[in-house]
Amino acid sequence: MNKEQLEKIISEKIDAALKANDTPKKFFITENGRGVVDGGDLYNAVLSEVMNVMKIALVDIIEEVVAKPTAKTSTKK
Repeated sequence: MNKEQLEKIISEKIDAALKANDTPKKFFITENGRGVVDGGDLYNAVLSEVMNVMKIALVDIIEEVVAKPTAKTSTKK
């Protein structure tokens, strides 16, 4: 499995998980410290960026785990 295939699978799983769960009320803190509820572009852009960072991290972690050689057992008798 190459990196692109792994990214595609992870993206599909993240998208499915987001759709399967109730999304939290869209709430964020503005520069002046006030909380704002917004279902618009700003919230969606932040969510998209966070999910993209998660996808990249997961792909890198999985590749690193899969690429590590397994510990070989001793064959001494």
